[in-house]
Amino acid sequence: MNSTPDECVNCASALMTDTYLDAEKLQKVALLAGAIQNFTLYRPQMRASGCLPDKNLSSAPCPVSAILISMRVRVLLFGQLKDIVGRQEESLDLESGARLSAVMSHYSGRYPKFQGLNNSIACSINQEYAQGSAILKEGDEVGLLPPVSGGRSKVEELRSEHCAIVREPIDLREIRKNLDHPEDGAALIFDGVVRNNTRGRRTLYLDYEAYESMALSEMEKLAQAALERFKVRDVCLVHRLGRLEIGETSVLIGVASAHRSAAFEACRWLIDTLKKTVPIWKKEYFEDGAVWADGEPFPEEIRINK
Repeated sequence: MNSTPDECVNCASALMTDTYLDAEKLQKVALLAGAIQNFTLYRPQMRASGCLPDKNLSSAPCPVSAILISMRVRVLLFGQLKDIVGRQEESLDLESGARLSAVMSHYSGRYPKFQGLNNSIACSINQEYAQGSAILKEGDEVGLLPPVSGGRSKVEELRSEHCAIVREPIDLREIRKNLDHPEDGAALIFDGVVRNNTRGRRTLYLDYEAYESMALSEMEKLAQAALERFKVRDVCLVHRLGRLEIGETSVLIGVASAHRSAAFEACRWLIDTLKKTVPIWKKEYFEDGAVWADGEPFPEEIRINK
């Protein structure tokens, strides 16, 4: 590479300001960083031989290579993972071009309890499920997601075309009214309520938490998929967050269709899939303590470690 240090820095800086770094650009950045390191390492010999004028590089150590090969991502933790780490959000510095699996390796190394969960955790990048081989970029938002079971959230209400995430009691009558249509032969409602026990232990109340924006997005994907897959006329999915008392509705699914068989199939598929893929978690409170509910395993295709 026949370039001066200043030329290497300028070229690398231009590449790093690109909004998308593909494999070829990342390789160029690595080569430029190596060149700058070589300039720093061999500076005395180069000056002695007259190859490097004093003005080209200051006598202070050159930190540019460290800047060029590092990036920062935002990590969000949920459910029991948040309890293990002791916080819900933090920043993590990684080498440029690092894969998503590097994030898991970081937490597994620092927190032994993570190791037992590696095969059941899913991850997301910018609110989309992603595999461990995915390459991260500066500023990415990484979500570490334990198996979903559907506590606590700051959101008041989020809505999409067919779905909603709310904190207030779910109004079944209003949803049923909006779902009714003269051409339908079936209007089916699934009303998931808080029961008073879990495996023989008396339940006091539940607390639901969600990765809100991603949860709403995943719910809407399910609604669209159900409309296409089962050919029903309309669907509605509503999930409540926060503290729920015994007997209150936590999740409500409505399906309207010309025929009952399609409505039953769509409703069953929606609740079963929601429980597996939508990032909502449930904490159960008993007389003698509280635990995060054991969630259903993520489908194999979205687990970080298959």
